[in-house]
Amino acid sequence: MGKKELKHGKEKKGFIARALDTVERAGNALPNPATLFVILALITIIASFICAKAGVSVTYEGYNSATGKIEEVTVKAVNLLSPDSIRHMVTTVVGNFTGFFALGTVFTIIIGVGVAEGTGFMATLLKKVAAVTPKGAVTAVVVFLGVMSNIASSTGYVVLVPLGAILFMAFKRHPIAGLAAAFAGVSGGWSANLLIGTNDPMFAGMSTQAAQMIDPKYTVMPVANWYFMFVSTFLITIIGTLITEKLIEPRLAPYDFSSNETVQDISVDEKRGMKFAGISALLYVVIMLILVLPQNALLRDPKSGSILKSPFMSGIIFFMMLLFLIPGIFYGIGARVIKNDKDVVALMNKAISGLSSFMVLIFFAAQFTACFNYSNLGTIISVSGANFLESVGFVGLPLIICFIILTAFINIFIAVDSAKWAIMAPIFVPMFMRLGLSPELTQAAYRIGDSSTNIIAPLMPFFVLTVAFFQKYDKKAGIGSVISTMLPYSLAFLIGWILLFVAWYLLGLPLGPGAPLFYGI
Repeated sequence: MGKKELKHGKEKKGFIARALDTVERAGNALPNPATLFVILALITIIASFICAKAGVSVTYEGYNSATGKIEEVTVKAVNLLSPDSIRHMVTTVVGNFTGFFALGTVFTIIIGVGVAEGTGFMATLLKKVAAVTPKGAVTAVVVFLGVMSNIASSTGYVVLVPLGAILFMAFKRHPIAGLAAAFAGVSGGWSANLLIGTNDPMFAGMSTQAAQMIDPKYTVMPVANWYFMFVSTFLITIIGTLITEKLIEPRLAPYDFSSNETVQDISVDEKRGMKFAGISALLYVVIMLILVLPQNALLRDPKSGSILKSPFMSGIIFFMMLLFLIPGIFYGIGARVIKNDKDVVALMNKAISGLSSFMVLIFFAAQFTACFNYSNLGTIISVSGANFLESVGFVGLPLIICFIILTAFINIFIAVDSAKWAIMAPIFVPMFMRLGLSPELTQAAYRIGDSSTNIIAPLMPFFVLTVAFFQKYDKKAGIGSVISTMLPYSLAFLIGWILLFVAWYLLGLPLGPGAPLFYGI
């Protein structure tokens, strides 16, 4: 069937379909992300041997860990095949993994998200909001819910994308337009959100590891891009709505609504669960406001009274976990999904077990990062690269825009966002820091490029599922059909997001609480 679909796409789309087919084959030829890190580690070991024998080194003004001062530092390439290096590598394998910053933060928040998702709270919330949506706002609501759904990882792909089609059909609108709008929000708006989701601590952890190559005390907080991504949520919603209504839907062939599907209302148990969840969430928010807002509140900094540098911000992942965990538990009790504490723990176990592939990936990513850092190749590349870019005057906005476009292109071939950032962060974060750009800014730029082309990346894990959804309403739809439908969203998101970023940069606005645009040693 796949070949027929691709042939159909070729006949219909010509050059574009053939180009997309080439992209898919090239992407499929890449190894598994975990294997990719093993290969990169081996390349790093060989490169360190060659560079060390050649006497490669760099000298720069930076933090000297031996003296604790900012001074002229000379860094030489370390041979990872030397006896001392081999002893170091084999004795730090476990520590590299357990000490990887992203590991603990992702595990913590997934406990809460897992319970909220496992009880059905997140899916019911999406269905309830969609069911009460007025006709004139249906497109905007579907896109917006898609963006917000990434809080609960893959829930949006499984629940909201097919729900978008059913919702459009209920209003006598083409179901594929609903699929496209939902998929655009879920996948194209992957990094945007009004809240902190599971992606934020993961990216922040990897950015921290990379930033500490320059400044050992530097920490990128999970809320580092919150302000920017908050505003981005509305940008993606507006763009997604306009593309759906002005470009996508008018081009679709008339649809036969004789087999019309309807949006099912939530059950009595689900209604009771939502009531319990709403009350518990409200009480939790009120308690948190009492603990944070007053000048002498418990979760403010006891000396300065600051919120930005306070126990609240340091524990933001724990508090976000509770924001999902508490309503999730009470929803489960109300909906009679949870009967005792064993059910809650079982949902937590299930959520953590779903991270098995992430753990494998992180294990090998941690080893690659450790080898890369110990060899000093990261420092040498970042210093040399920064010096070259500065010498040719390629800095500031032009550099960042090119970085966004580069990330968007790479995303088509390597669809796992954590894998890409684990590879790119150790190179680009230190390099851009030397050019005066903060790790938070580099991370935000990466997330723009990474999200924008998700919806046209055939290797994105849920892309094939989306193709299946399309085929339910158009038997001839294939990979080429889906990509050609989603391409306008991808280009519009990329351009719109870059323009927002440019405006943000020129206005000098912080990207998040305590997250500046620029960095200076």
